[in-house]
Amino acid sequence: MALDGRIEAAMLNGIALAQSGAAPSRLAAALPYAVFPGGARIRPTILMSVALACGDDRPVLTDAAAVALELIHCASLVHDDLPAFDDADVRRGKATVHRAFGEPLAVLAGDSLIVLAFEVLARGGTDAPERALRLVSALAQRTGMPHGICAGQGWESEAQIDLGAYHRAKTGALFIAATQMGALAAGQDAEPWEELGARIGAAFQVADDLKDALMGVEETGKPAGQDAAHGRPSAVAELGVSGAVAHLRDILGGAIASIPSCPGEAMLAQMVRAYAEKMTPARLTAAKG
Repeated sequence: MALDGRIEAAMLNGIALAQSGAAPSRLAAALPYAVFPGGARIRPTILMSVALACGDDRPVLTDAAAVALELIHCASLVHDDLPAFDDADVRRGKATVHRAFGEPLAVLAGDSLIVLAFEVLARGGTDAPERALRLVSALAQRTGMPHGICAGQGWESEAQIDLGAYHRAKTGALFIAATQMGALAAGQDAEPWEELGARIGAAFQVADDLKDALMGVEETGKPAGQDAAHGRPSAVAELGVSGAVAHLRDILGGAIASIPSCPGEAMLAQMVRAYAEKMTPARLTAAKG
């Protein structure tokens, strides 16, 4: 099965856990609304790719790890879109969860997805409990404080922002989780995979800054110009468009060089190159700062 099909099948099974029994119907409907249809599913794809490169000897655990990671990502989008943060109307080409279901249910949906992520991971680890415990720890560290996506959101409330720490937490955290959790699911050490995840995350943040500055909602499926509107730090504001594009290329070159030695090393290098092409479309590389 291709990775995208494997991921979607696992995601459907994961969401089904929260929709059995006498559950409140509107909240039950909000969960799949927040998760399907998915975006590019980049984070679970990276996780599965790393696991495959390392042998993928526990595919059930790999699937659970991939679902848990994507559920955390989807939860973060629900919360980011709330009026307290971005107050966004559109996400992935449709109304945001709080616009479709109301703000109280959006808060509950995001919270429920976070809890569901850890339930999926726990259920998937019954045959390899030590690996599952390490996966739970890795995901928790990259979700909360002080190094997770919650910390990344928290930086936006600070008077002085460390741009590197902000980007590493807000965007990089779940990419670090992706590479490390892929290795852990396959029984490998997590530490050697941190740099690859951090570099991919940094590249995606710079690419997102460029898209926010240069593209519209029709192209991205979400509101544009949010960094400038909310006074958030960005690579474009700091470096200009041309500088941000050059920085993006440097980061991606370093990402390929940082791939640890493993049976699927060449495959992972090709994956990073493919993402590089997607992240740097012609209109960005041709743009002038």
